[in-house]
Order: sequence, then C-alpha cells, then structure tokens
Amino acid sequence: MFRLAHISDVHLGPLPAVTYRDLASKRVIGYVNWQRNRRRNLHDGVIDQIAADIAANAPDHLAITGDLVNLALDGEIATARAWLTALGAPEDVSVVPGNHDAYVPGAFDKVCRSWGPWMTGDGLQAPTDRNHFPYMRVRDKVALIGVSSARATAPFMASGFFREVQAHRLARLLDEAAGQGLFRVVMIHHPPVRGAVAAHKRLFGIGNFQKTVRKHGAELVLHGHSHDPSLNWIDGKERKVPVVGVSAAGQSVGGSKAPAQWNLLEISGEAGAWKLTLKRRGLTGPTVPICEISSARLLTPSEVL
Repeated sequence: MFRLAHISDVHLGPLPAVTYRDLASKRVIGYVNWQRNRRRNLHDGVIDQIAADIAANAPDHLAITGDLVNLALDGEIATARAWLTALGAPEDVSVVPGNHDAYVPGAFDKVCRSWGPWMTGDGLQAPTDRNHFPYMRVRDKVALIGVSSARATAPFMASGFFREVQAHRLARLLDEAAGQGLFRVVMIHHPPVRGAVAAHKRLFGIGNFQKTVRKHGAELVLHGHSHDPSLNWIDGKERKVPVVGVSAAGQSVGGSKAPAQWNLLEISGEAGAWKLTLKRRGLTGPTVPICEISSARLLTPSEVL
C-alpha cells in the first residue's frame, strides 16, 4: 500500500516587513486582506499541528497543491523554502504553485528557482519557469504529475489557467504513466470542476483539463484553492475520476471556512483493479487534538461509502 498525504493553501505567516515599494502593485490589496482577515484565521501554530500529525502518520509521500505564501514577497519565498526543507526531503515532497505564489509578475520564476527541488520531475533539471510544467515523479506504483495553474492576475482576480500547451504535455505524461501500469495522481492548485469557486477565482481551461483526462485517463486529481474539503468527479477514459480538495492547512477554528485538515490517501492494487481510500484528518474544535474526521472508499460516485 502507498500512503499519500495531501495539504494545500498553507499561507505561511507572519508577513515579513513590507515597504511602500512592495505595495505599489496588486500586493496592496492582498496586504489589506491579510491585515483584516487572513492573519486572524490562518495561524502557524495550526500549520505546525497539521505537519506534526502528518509526520506521526508517516506517509510515503506528501503532495502540496499551492499557496505556500501570501503576497509572494522575497522574504516569504525564502521562508517557504526553509519550511519545505524542515518538512521533508525534496524526493519525499511534491509541490505545485498556487495563485498567491505567483501573485505579481516575476514572482512565479522566483518561486521556481527557490522551490525547484520540490517541483522537479525525475531525471530533469530544476524548473526555472512555467514551461517546466507539468512534471512527473514515480514513487512505488504511483505517478505524481504536477500541473501549474498559477499566473499573476489583475487586482481582485485569483484566476488560474490551463492552456493547450500544458494539456498536450499532460496527455503525454498520462499515457507514459499508463504504459507503465501506474496509479496516476494529477496535482493542480485551482479546482478543475465548474462551480467550485466564485467566478473571479475560477480556472480558465476547465474544458481543456477535463477533455485531457477524459481522453487519456487518470486515477485521482488533487487540488487546493477553495479551502474546502470537497469531493467531485469528472469523466475519465474508463471510469469516473475523483477530484479531491482540502481545507486550508493553517485555518483556525471559528472562521467562515472549515478548520485545517489534511488528506491521507491509501492506494493499493494494480492497473485495472486499483483501490483508493480517502481519510480526512483535522481540527474539530479549538482544544481538540487532530483526529480522523471521515473515511471513504473512492471507486465510483455510487460506491462512495
């Protein structure tokens, strides 16, 4: 059995010192949002509890689907690299960037250079820009395929993008992994399903993504962005594919969103006869330790327990 942990939307804080020059961009909106909302509901202490519980359960690998930072300041990017280093070796942790990691023009490339070891496909050089994505890593019988939907957007927008060029690359990797009889996990930040988030936060290219999965197949899609512990389904080549979201990893109890959770996905079997179980672990109260919240066997929508 391969045990895969999944977290997202870490939003590491507190913010480093911010200059007026830093705020002469879209960052001023994010800074105000942080001061008014996020800093009250997203806490490093909660993230530490989630990380400790993941370590105690000793998964084989950890997938992080974006938004490690808030405004993509240089200091935040460096802090996130240090956090990743403490979290696990690059070969044991796979990352894809989120919209906050590409908050302003130029931030995405800095993230690629800083977090590259955690976003590098097997046998490839560390990424320097978006043309590196998607990448693929093979661990045991599992292919982890990291897609990037992150891009700097206009103020008040948090959209993601999945274009034809990346769809062609994803198709090739899905076929390659299928040829090896692997369980294919696609990681992306923005949910590739309609209606999962507000219009200004949606993924442009949902049709491209679903068409690619429908034609080439996949066994599982993991995403973040919505801050919700969600489960959706999209058509695959031979069967429905579960699309799994997760609460923000630093979300405290009492906010408008579900408190922090992480997903434990247990994968067993072989090509044509895979078994997949989703266990959600997280906070249920301000003084309650992290515990298992739910467990479901993900086969087809009608077979969810």
